[in-house]
Amino acid sequence: MFKSIKNYLNKKNLKDSRFDFLLDPYEGDECVVFDCETTGLNPKVDDIISIGAIKIKGNQILTSTKFERFVKPKSELDATSIKIHHIRQCDLHGAKDIDGVIEEFLYFIENRPLVGYYLEFDVAMINKYVKPKIGIKLPNEQIEVSAIYHDKKIGFIPQGVVDLRFDSIMKDLKLPILSKHDAINDAIMTAMIFVKLQNTTKLSS
Repeated sequence: MFKSIKNYLNKKNLKDSRFDFLLDPYEGDECVVFDCETTGLNPKVDDIISIGAIKIKGNQILTSTKFERFVKPKSELDATSIKIHHIRQCDLHGAKDIDGVIEEFLYFIENRPLVGYYLEFDVAMINKYVKPKIGIKLPNEQIEVSAIYHDKKIGFIPQGVVDLRFDSIMKDLKLPILSKHDAINDAIMTAMIFVKLQNTTKLSS
């Protein structure tokens, strides 16, 4: 009932018919893993400086069709965020305006399910630009890898506290950590986590 009401409102509020495909039911076997690097951690005031996304088809990570864009920020880069993603103001020379990047991103993801690590933040950052542009927020199904990991791990943790730090999950799943923590590499590593979890019934302590 709630889903049908939401779909009705999305169709009513979508103000750009070019993106009607976002509201079509998805019937394929692909999903999109994505990550954003930002000027800070507050979607209300901070800006996206890069987006990295990768498609998964079945159990295959499609690295040949990756999406990687750098964005001109409207605000100065936060010193704390620079320490994390190592992107400096000078590194964004030649970066694109966010409006064009968002449009490219929507055509890349289409109506596929979205996968991410703490995806709620990244979706909030994307929606900051998508909602004013097309009238609705991303309607795509959203899949959180840390929640999947938690549910598979919790039964083996006596104290009931699961370490959900990104690098800890990668280490526990015996996956290689890529040297550079940027948007595209984080998306690829998250894709590796998702594929591994999809093929793992239970995780031991």
